[in-house]
Formats: sequence, structure tokens, C-alpha cells
Amino acid sequence: MSSDRKKAIETLNTKKVWIPAGISIGFVVYMLLTDENFSAEKLSLIFTGKPFPLFMAGVLLVIKEGAYMFRIYFLSDKKLTFTGSAYIILLWEFASAVTPSVVGGTPVAVFLMMKEGINVGKSLAYAMITAIFDNLYLVILTPVIYLLYKDKLFNFDTSDLFIDSIPTVLAISYSLILFYTVIMIFSIFYQPRLFKWILIKITGIKFLRKWRYNAYQYGNEIMMASVELRGKGFSYWWRISYTTFISWTARFAMLNFMIIAFIEISLNEHFISFSKHLVLWNIMLASPTPGSSFAAEMGFSAFFGVLLQDFTAGVTILWRTYTYYPFLLIGSIVLPRWISRVYLKKGKRNVATTPAE
Repeated sequence: MSSDRKKAIETLNTKKVWIPAGISIGFVVYMLLTDENFSAEKLSLIFTGKPFPLFMAGVLLVIKEGAYMFRIYFLSDKKLTFTGSAYIILLWEFASAVTPSVVGGTPVAVFLMMKEGINVGKSLAYAMITAIFDNLYLVILTPVIYLLYKDKLFNFDTSDLFIDSIPTVLAISYSLILFYTVIMIFSIFYQPRLFKWILIKITGIKFLRKWRYNAYQYGNEIMMASVELRGKGFSYWWRISYTTFISWTARFAMLNFMIIAFIEISLNEHFISFSKHLVLWNIMLASPTPGSSFAAEMGFSAFFGVLLQDFTAGVTILWRTYTYYPFLLIGSIVLPRWISRVYLKKGKRNVATTPAE
């Protein structure tokens, strides 16, 4: 856990906001400058959006974050205060924004929960269950929307190496998410000890031995998480399920309101846009850049350029303004307050000696 704690502290660094923000904004500028039909008038179209749909997109952003906060509150069996839950979620979002999506903010989430008074076993369990339920939303819905709209999902109006590779990247990303989710469910709920044994055996192979200690440590974490989650009743899992559904549905529906702020679309186009957004998120999860910068902007332009036409650049900026940039700013504001809360006001509480049981 010491290495994870060190990694978490390094991630919670407000200086890191400039790298992902620079990549994201830089790509948008590049996209505009390389567009042969670009004009200042096109970019100014962002100011022609209808206020009410844009307001509703903001409401959905609040609902998304609120559902996340209630989920971590319910996960802790209400041991966390709602204020503590809010700090954890906002800083978790910040950590996810400044790290590659393939890395995620789980070590940070565990660290945050421990500093809020949750013991290490429970913190690991809550972080892992959060990842499982988030992945289940994508694992269940992605094949459904693919079967319903596969002819509409990849109707790109341009062709280049990135765009041509999107279906392949989707297949790889989805397969990895599915594999990870199945393994996590099996190891936590069914055979944690067997999972640990398999990890140790695999890392006993000569060229994998350098990861053996990490495998041993991860196996122990899985076993701790499994112990903490035994005996949870239906109501516990129901709360986690519906808050997950609300948060992710609100996340994807935000874009629908941004779109209708600029153009009129049919009910079927609403479903297609929601589906494209979900598929795009699968692809973003495979991105090696902080906050999926570049992949997010490039993917958005590919998926929604045909629909949005002249509004594409403006809505791309607006979409990232709602879904990404705020967490870079909020994290920079909230982090010093949280440090003051858990270190100064609480007398540098040591969670190893005062865990919430």
C-alpha cells in the first residue's frame, strides 16, 4: 500500500492540470486551423446555443456528480459523511482528469477514503466495487446499442488512420473491460484465494518474476475486499446499482441537450447520439493520454461531425467544458481545502490507528 499511497500523493498535484488541458486545447486549435472551411463565424456559432438545453446539460452534470456522491456514501454503509463523500468524488474526478484513462484514479480513491477514516480493507473494497459497477454499465449496454445501431455508429465523413482504427480500438477496449470485469467479479465474490494463487503462479514464470511482489500484494488486496463485502444484502446492492445507472445515464444524456441547443434532431437521432457517446467513452478508456485528451476530441469530431456540421468545433469545446475542464479547476480549488480538512483541522489523523469500523 505504501507505493500506492505515494502514487496517490503524486497524482494529487495541482501543477498537473496544465498537461492534459494543454493537450486538449491544443488539439482543438489544431482541428480548427487544419479545417479548410474554418472561419471565425463558425466558431462564434457556439454563442448561438439555446440557453435552456445548455442549462439542462448543467443540471445533468450536477445529477451525475450527486449520484456518485450518494453511491460512495451508500457503499460505506453511511459511515462516510456526505461532505466527506463529496470531497472524495471531486478529487477522484480530478485524479482521473490528470491521469491516463487506462490507469484510472483507483489508488487515489483508496487514499482519499483512508484519510476520511475508512480502513484499508473497506477502502479497497469500495474502490473495486465502484470500478466493477461502472464497467458493468458499459459491458451491458455496449453490445445492445451495437446490435441496434451498428450501421449508424461508424458513419464517418472522413478517413484517416485514427478514424479507420476506431472499430478495432472499440473491440479491443470493450474486450479488456469485459475481461477485467469478469475477473474482478470472480475473484472478489467467488474465489479470492484461487485468484491470488493464480497470480503468484503466473508471476513465477521467469520473465514475469519482477511483478511477483505486486501480484502478491494485489492478491492480498482482493482477499481483503472480499472479506469486507461478504453478507451485504439486496438493499445494499440495489442502492449501488441505481446510483450507478443514474450517474452514467446523466453523463451520456448531457451531450443530447448540448446538441439540441444548436440543431433539431429526431427521437431516433437522440438514441443514436446517446449510443455514439457511449461507444466513444469505450474508446476513451483505452487512451494513454491524461484525461483521454486528443482521443476524446478526435473521436468526438469523428462521431458527431456528420450530425453537427458547422457546429462541430464549438460543441466539441462545449462538451469538454462540461465534462472535463471543470474537474481540473474544481480539483485545484478543492485539494487545498481537503488537505486542510484531513491534516490540519483533524490533527494529522492517522487512519492506521483510527479506522472507521
